[in-house]
Amino acid sequence: MTTADEASPWLRLGLIPGLSAAQQIKLLQTFGSPEAAVCASRTQLQGVLKPRQIDAFLAGPDSALLATTLDWLSQPDNHLITLADTDYPPALLETADPPAMLYLKGRRDLLSAPALAMVGSRHATPQGADTARSFSAALSAAGLTIVSGLAHGVDRAAHEGGLTGPGSSIAVVGTGLDRVYPARNRDIAHQLAQSGAILSEFPLGVPALAGNFPRRNRIISGLSLGCLVVEAALQSGSLITARLAAEQGREVFAIPGSIHSPVARGCHALIKQGAKLVETAQDILDELRWQGKAAPAPSPAQTIELAPPTDEEQQLLASMGFDPVSVDTICTRSGLTPDKVCAILLKLELESRVNSLPGSRYQRCN
Repeated sequence: MTTADEASPWLRLGLIPGLSAAQQIKLLQTFGSPEAAVCASRTQLQGVLKPRQIDAFLAGPDSALLATTLDWLSQPDNHLITLADTDYPPALLETADPPAMLYLKGRRDLLSAPALAMVGSRHATPQGADTARSFSAALSAAGLTIVSGLAHGVDRAAHEGGLTGPGSSIAVVGTGLDRVYPARNRDIAHQLAQSGAILSEFPLGVPALAGNFPRRNRIISGLSLGCLVVEAALQSGSLITARLAAEQGREVFAIPGSIHSPVARGCHALIKQGAKLVETAQDILDELRWQGKAAPAPSPAQTIELAPPTDEEQQLLASMGFDPVSVDTICTRSGLTPDKVCAILLKLELESRVNSLPGSRYQRCN
């Protein structure tokens, strides 16, 4: 969509408050085009819309919002993608509830690229964020576009990894594209706008409303060949995305974790329900029968050579196991004094052998 004349009829359809994507599509099916729909009379609209919706439709969109949106579309790399466009995402078009139109900032070509959704906890552990980042980097290097939701935690890490490879990354957001939510992710949002893409079905000015985020999840899964859940609690919104992916006929993947970790229980529940357990990015490519590049192996050149752990460090690491653990528990298991444990933990953390977690707990990185 490039000109105001082309965009205006679609916006006059899409900027009517209270009109769902399904109702917009019903109007298009009934009248054949947005131009014909916006010229329909009250009598013609009866049976298609409810009385209050007819009133709103005949009143037309807010003129200031329409002007603002047309001005936004005139700026470089801002697009309106509609059902009439040949580059409307083909995978999304096959779903049961596709948006009639999408607002896009960034690379339009990514919409037709093969993609994988990656979602997980907003409160990811450092290990979970590292896992999401490394998986997405490997999958992007293999040519898959990483799709996520620009939230804290796993989403952000997924975008960061995706942007490092040729597959790049798409963020599907639950606000208008003139807003960044959460604001702390403004930096990664700018990177996505320059090297990837940010996508929304919501008009400019729409704030971060709770009900919009579950709704955008169908787009995250719908754009993708499959959905990978990295860390998720049992009540996580990521499980909504996984469920939608399964309903859309997509593959669902989950990374297992500790049986004691709350953010692993959602992944374990998915695996019990039939999700594919994965340990490497190559597991996903194999399951998808990927015909592009293989997932790259970690580069030795990027690995910092560390001295082997001392006997005391080995003793401490062995006493930690692989679950989050407190200093007191490490002292009890290892027989080392608290001062000695804290000193060793500081050294191991600086060497990225352990991560510190909330609640004064620690976890091994590998």
